[in-house]
This record gives sequence, C-alpha cells and structure tokens, in this order.
Amino acid sequence: MVLELSGPRLATSVLIPLAIMAASCRSRQPSIEFTKIPPAAEGSPFDVDSIEGRVLGAKPGQQVVLYAKSDVWWIQPLSNKPFTSIGRDSTWHNDTHPGAEYAALLVDSGYSPPLTTRDLPAKGGLVAAVAVVKGTGLPPVSAPSKTIRFSGYDWEVLPQGSRRNGGPVAYDPANAWVDASGILHLRTSRQTGTWAGAEVRLTSSLGLGSYRFTVRDVSHLDLSNALSMFTWDSLAADQHHREVDIQVSRWGVPSNKNAEYAVQPSDDPGNVVRFEAPAGLLTYSFLWEPGKVSFKTVRGAVTIAAHEFTAGVPSPGGESVIISFYAFGASWAPPRAASEVIVEKFEFLP
Repeated sequence: MVLELSGPRLATSVLIPLAIMAASCRSRQPSIEFTKIPPAAEGSPFDVDSIEGRVLGAKPGQQVVLYAKSDVWWIQPLSNKPFTSIGRDSTWHNDTHPGAEYAALLVDSGYSPPLTTRDLPAKGGLVAAVAVVKGTGLPPVSAPSKTIRFSGYDWEVLPQGSRRNGGPVAYDPANAWVDASGILHLRTSRQTGTWAGAEVRLTSSLGLGSYRFTVRDVSHLDLSNALSMFTWDSLAADQHHREVDIQVSRWGVPSNKNAEYAVQPSDDPGNVVRFEAPAGLLTYSFLWEPGKVSFKTVRGAVTIAAHEFTAGVPSPGGESVIISFYAFGASWAPPRAASEVIVEKFEFLP
C-alpha cells in the first residue's frame, strides 16, 4: 500500500528538513571574538598592550586583521604587519597600540586591508566576520588641543607623539609657539627618558598649488635632528598618504647631505633627491601640479637646489600641511643639546 501525503502533512514533512538544513548552515558560519581586551586609551606610537581572541569555524588560509580606533581606525600592530595568524587551537593573539575601541576581522586569503579607515570594512566578500569592542575601563579623555595662528592660518599643535621615518618620536605642545612678530618656533627638549620635539598641522586642506616655507639657518642642526615640511593624509594609505616631503636632516650619518626632496614610497631610490642646504635664510618650496611636483630651494635670488618628480606624485584629497621638528634615532645618535628652528613664513598660492 502506498501512503500519499498531501495538505498540511506534506508541508510539515518538507519544512522540517529545510529548517534543520538552515540551522546547520547557520551553525557553520564563522565568528570571531575577544578574550583579552586592552584598556581604552588615547592613541600613542609608544604604548602597546596585548590583545587576544578566538575564532569559531575558521577555514584554512583565513587570518585576523586588527584595528584600534584613535579618531580613525588604525591597523595593528604595524602597517607592514597587518595580519595575525590563527593557532591550531583556534585562538589568536598579538600586540596593539591603544585606542578607544578595538576591532577584529576574520578575512580570507588575498584580502588587502586598508591601513587606516574612517569606517570599518563590512562583513561580506573576503571579510568573513567582524567584531568590535570598546576598550576596558573609562573612555579616554582627550587633552584640549592647542591651536596657534601662523602666516594667516590656524595650525593644531600635536599633543603627544607620532611615527616619523619608521620610528616613534615624542612631542611636547610647549615646544611650539608663535612670537610677537608672528614667527613660528619649534624646539627639542630633554624629557624623562627621551627627547621631545614639536609638530604643527594645518587645520585645512589646500590641494594643488605652490607651497613655500621660509626658514632661518638650519645648518647647525645635530646629526639626529630633523625638520620636516610635508603634506599628509591619514586616510589615503593607497596613495602613500599623499605625502610630499622637504626634510632637513643627516639622519644620524655625518657623510649624508643635510636635506632632501621626496615623494613616496621613499625606499624607492628614484623618489628621493638629497642636497646640501647651506647656512643662512632659505626658502624651500614645491609646486604641486597634476602628475608633477617641482621642488626648489633658494637663498635670495640664488637657486641652491631644484628637482622635478613626475612619478609617484599623488592626487590631491584630504591632505594637510605638517611642519615637525624632532630628534630622530635619539637612542643611537643622541643630540648634544636642545635645538630650535625658526620658520619665518608659510605661503600658499593655488
């Protein structure tokens, strides 16, 4: 005898297996979680803490990408080490710089993570899972920012440290000021266990045009001192942060010429041109045009150095101008004494 099913009994017999299959599929969806969360803190290039977690349902080849949020999301622990491996026991662990929040992404092989981002990548495609958590303890309290007026523009004084030329450097807001004549002073000062410099950042983006910095004599700087005048966009890692550089430093090597022009990446020898900046008042400038940036240094009417780059030139976006003065590599080439640089004027012509 054949038993025929129809009506509600047939619908029930079909729905039950489908529900079981759907539940099984959901159970196999990978997930990622935290088992050790660092404290909530202001971002810093000097401080690190451990961060740990576990992945459920990871597939072969998948890895973890970590971020810490300090204004924007920054990849951890370093831009050249963007991936965290998953252990045989499905756990992961690494170091991270501090932030108010932390994020962990489970990603497939071939995923290229943004080094900095305003918004985290969403789940989908090569991103298999996303977890976000606030740092432990009380939320960090940002120190009031210091703003100075120089050459007709507002400049924010960086309150703590940053990474410059591959290493962390310390800053002290007290090391940057504008005098009664409207001239910018930046200095280095000896502090507990380190040398602190100063950095000021233009609060607006200027784009294509001519940038000019008039600087008093910097031929006296210590081997480890560095004066950097450049453009920077934290969110444009795909364009090497739209960085265009004028830098005065011997980088701790006595035989080096003391100044350079650069576009990024600077580890490409064709992207850096070094020259000797002599004593006296000098004006350093670059003209940024589509696909071209032309550098020049003059003393009065005399051209000291000039160079034009047509490769590696970024397009304009959200970059700002930064002027920083700091002790580079102070642990192996310590400064002899505190130093000061004086920038008389900044000019921009679109």
